Amino acid sequence: MANRKIVVALGGNAILSSDPSAKAQQKALEETAGHLVKLIKNGDDLIVTHGNGPQVGNLLLQHLAADSEKNPAFPLDSLVAMTEGSIGFWLQNALQNALLKEGIEKEVASVVTQVVVDKKDPAFENLTKPIGPFYSEEEAKAEAERTGATFKEDSGRGWRKVVASPQPVDIKEIETIRTLLNAGQVVVAAGGGGIPVVREEDGSLVGVEAVIDKDFASQRLAELVDADLFIVLTGVDYVYVNFNKPNQEKLERVSVAQLEEYIKEGQFAPGSMLPKVEAGIAFVNNRPEANAVITSLENLGALIESESGTIIEK
Repeated sequence: MANRKIVVALGGNAILSSDPSAKAQQKALEETAGHLVKLIKNGDDLIVTHGNGPQVGNLLLQHLAADSEKNPAFPLDSLVAMTEGSIGFWLQNALQNALLKEGIEKEVASVVTQVVVDKKDPAFENLTKPIGPFYSEEEAKAEAERTGATFKEDSGRGWRKVVASPQPVDIKEIETIRTLLNAGQVVVAAGGGGIPVVREEDGSLVGVEAVIDKDFASQRLAELVDADLFIVLTGVDYVYVNFNKPNQEKLERVSVAQLEEYIKEGQFAPGSMLPKVEAGIAFVNNRPEANAVITSLENLGALIESESGTIIEK
């Protein structure tokens, strides 16, 4: 099948290995682009989304290290925008070069994307997403008094600032993304879950201190562009039940109802596989005629040829 609209959500390992330098991340993305181009060669229209967790964390540390009255650190929404811009550039560049190598004439555009969240989302009351450096309890208390931020103990490793992780409601630039897609361009969008903004009474949008889960933002984007396929990339070719146990079993074609049973059994790790499975379920529930796939970047070729990977159906 070709000429499908596909949204591909890249996992963090597609960008960052152990070396956080710009050069190493660009190198990793060259390899990533080589795999993504297989979908374009197949005749599919592509939107690529990506994470930015480690990058925004590193940028935050750099800002905090240089923070002074003359050179104040930026707020989180601006840091998300900055990493969306830099990773967008790397990805756009890598995809353009990969297309050139294949002799495919196609434009690639990245869109700095504002994702609208609800001001009344309970996530703003219950802060769960740790960001930035580890502090001792004393340092965390001092920092909380100085900035008004909330700090929580993070699994015995120290105290970290926590921010809200609200659900994505809408994507401000959706018309721009649709226009580019319909013009046959490859689009990079909603990087790092997008820049979180809330709508004020007068309709204006304001950035907020939050982090949107990239898999849920990608799923919302896939729905809004009426994607035929939503691919969530991770470190493994398949989703497994009883993972790493003697009775581990890979899931090939699986229904929403089966996956919901597995979630109840606690089969998927929160913070790693669970959000990917939940995003896949939400997409298929809202677009029953379409499928979601969870697989690895390296498995994209096999997915095109033989539908290899975990395919979620209604």
